[in-house]
Amino acid sequence: QKAAQNLKPVVPIKFHISSRTDTGVHALCNSAHLDVQRAPGKPAFNEKQLIWCLNYHLRDEPIRILNAYRVTNSFHARFSAVSRTYVYRLLMGCSHHSEVPVFERDLCWAPVGGHLNVPAMQDAAQFLLGTHDFSTFRSLNSETPFQSPVRTILQVDIQPSSGFLSHHYEHRGLEFWELKFRSRSFLYRQVRRMVGALVAVGQGKLTPHHIKELLEVKDSRAFPPNAMAPPSGLFLKSVEY
Repeated sequence: QKAAQNLKPVVPIKFHISSRTDTGVHALCNSAHLDVQRAPGKPAFNEKQLIWCLNYHLRDEPIRILNAYRVTNSFHARFSAVSRTYVYRLLMGCSHHSEVPVFERDLCWAPVGGHLNVPAMQDAAQFLLGTHDFSTFRSLNSETPFQSPVRTILQVDIQPSSGFLSHHYEHRGLEFWELKFRSRSFLYRQVRRMVGALVAVGQGKLTPHHIKELLEVKDSRAFPPNAMAPPSGLFLKSVEY
């Protein structure tokens, strides 16, 4: 928003972002909309000009504008979204946090105990698909009384992945996995709670059927204590329109 003020608009520019994330969560890609009102007689910016100008003024910030599109006045970055896709990165094979590759620090979660039972996690993930009351899988905040706990999970995938330069340390026996979740919207910390519960299944602390039972309880207090996944492994991958 500060960078956009350098476009010399007649009216101060306000960014409307599609999704907020917790502190420590990353975004591979996010979306926002803004209105740029120029002085009389000055032509509107085209997409390439906007990208170049904004990135010039963002050069010292860990953010880059990838694309720009002209949209209708009725478009809203948050409310026009059809779905949002999050990816959570897990690292298996570490018996201690000191074994996490230094270039992966704060970019994944290495649960204590090393390897996980992935087939059991995949079985458990199927219970999360579809429309449910996700009260058990949300953290309480000031918006809780005004939000419906019902959400529709369109996709849950657990797939092997790769780490940064991981082919250079294959001998260490480390495995990267990605959990992908897609929904129109998510509740507060819902993805981190779902990941934490699936990891508990992978560790043998819960059975796949326990996920179904947690959904049916519909009570955030029923969620296993200290099971929520940390923010460092979570990435907003994309927002779909």
